[in-house]
Amino acid sequence: MTIPASPTIHLKSDRVPGHPWVWSAQVVKPAERIPPGSVVEVVDAKGRFVGRGFWNGHARVALRMLTSSADEAIDAGWIAARLTRAVELRRELLRLDEVSDAWRVVHSEGDGLSGLVVDRYANHLVVEYFAAGMWRFRDTIHAELLRHFPGASLYWFAEQHVQRQESFDVRSNDAPAAVDVHEHGLAFHAAPGLGHKTGFFADQRDNRRRFAELARGRRVLDLCCNAGGFAVHAMKAGASEAIGVDADAAILDVARANASMNGVDATFEQGDVFEWLRAAIAAGRTWDAVVLDPPKLTRDRNQVVNALKKYFAMNRTALDVLAPGGILLTCSCTGLVGEDDFIEMIRRVALNAGREIQLLHVAGAGADHPVASNVPENRYLKAVFCRVD
Repeated sequence: MTIPASPTIHLKSDRVPGHPWVWSAQVVKPAERIPPGSVVEVVDAKGRFVGRGFWNGHARVALRMLTSSADEAIDAGWIAARLTRAVELRRELLRLDEVSDAWRVVHSEGDGLSGLVVDRYANHLVVEYFAAGMWRFRDTIHAELLRHFPGASLYWFAEQHVQRQESFDVRSNDAPAAVDVHEHGLAFHAAPGLGHKTGFFADQRDNRRRFAELARGRRVLDLCCNAGGFAVHAMKAGASEAIGVDADAAILDVARANASMNGVDATFEQGDVFEWLRAAIAAGRTWDAVVLDPPKLTRDRNQVVNALKKYFAMNRTALDVLAPGGILLTCSCTGLVGEDDFIEMIRRVALNAGREIQLLHVAGAGADHPVASNVPENRYLKAVFCRVD
């Protein structure tokens, strides 16, 4: 097979990088400017072939390695084949269509497509770009997605900070209208393309069901409840009551609509989680099962210690409203906080509270969010199921 010629990037080291992200400090600056997002050939300090990937001299991640095969060209055909592989994983192996019509279609490095995330919400596809190289292949990506999901609408975007870092300009189309999605026989409202305001997070699909099974007959408190997914699932599975708390009044309207749509009687209250919990503690209120699922606390590595302090404070306060023998599901979607550090935080919470915490199950996102073995940091979601005495 003849591979089209492409610019060559030299690594400073003769060691093969073990990670698909290669930082700018690890490469020799090319003599001539190479446009951001260009496909390049990568060689080591001795001139030996390493692989091919996307180049971006403006970004901290200068190289996104896509293949180590000398016989593999990074072209429209390669992109199409990777997309097909991703869809087949979800449909043929995981059989997600039997469970839900809301799932992650492409999970960046987890599917070998660094810089691309695609989510499905019923008949809508939301495409998020994180790399100039993927944006260059947008026509192929969009055409292939429509081939796999005929009749679907497409909405594409890139966050402003990503466009600045990667030096590309995305002209988004109009976001689709709100839609109802289905999961394990329940229905939920979702607003695709509105970021954390979607009202629905497919990555917690399996954890919602597992928590609901553990919460049968129990009184449930769903903290940072967003659109009430945990509370609604729990009530449908037989919880005796459920209260959801969130600071966002608008998302609580969605939560109430979700409860009504599924025929369950859950209560939702607006408030800062700390203030709400302090009032509940003062009133002597307790629950038998508590979910704590706050939004991402930081994107900055320098703020990880502060994020862990916030997790400690939230979990320590939540324990004061959890009855002995109760179930705690505590979550973190802050990718920079590792699983070991999160579990260590739980250990310190138990010690500080004088409570015994048994870890029942440590979970993450569903299998539609696969993690490449050489990119462990993409396992961003931690969901720890505990029994607390």
